[in-house]
Amino acid sequence: MPIAPAKQNKQRREKLLDCALDLFIAKGYFNTSIRDIIVASGFGTGTFYNYFIDKEDVLKALLESFAAEIISSIREYYTVQEDLYERFIETKRLTMAVFAENERLSEIYSRVAGASEPIDQCIKQFEDKLLEFYCKNIRYGIEKGAFQEVPVLPVAHAVLAVEKYLLFKWIVLKAISKEEMIDMVVSFHETLARGLVKGSR
Repeated sequence: MPIAPAKQNKQRREKLLDCALDLFIAKGYFNTSIRDIIVASGFGTGTFYNYFIDKEDVLKALLESFAAEIISSIREYYTVQEDLYERFIETKRLTMAVFAENERLSEIYSRVAGASEPIDQCIKQFEDKLLEFYCKNIRYGIEKGAFQEVPVLPVAHAVLAVEKYLLFKWIVLKAISKEEMIDMVVSFHETLARGLVKGSR
């Protein structure tokens, strides 16, 4: 059973996560064992279980941290940009830039879906956090009278679907560059924003 987060050594936890991520990329998530992570980290078996329950718990921690980084970058941008039209578009550029800067995590996210129920649960929790944040921001635009009254959840799902598809084209299919991926997501959001914003630009 993992020890309480407050008592965990941050450096040890981060090293275990970083070793796991390296192995997930090099060997594939499914071919990486807990033993592999323990050996790569240089820690003992007990240390691993002080921090994580199992391999899915490691993946969950990686994705939770990733979601927090994405949301944090958007929140920071909100402190400097008040125009809701620009905010809607540029936050997507920021979101995809975080994906582009974290290529290893983007690859794990793009490749492991559908593999098992625990993994799908990890991904669902990751996506639910993003969807909640997207919905909140669209509702904010509606409440401020800047956006049209629209069904918020379907729009948020469409946003996430486009992001996932273009990530897949970049990471898995290697059919587009990361720059093209970002440009396509931004272009989609520019088009979407014209339909959302009252008195369209």
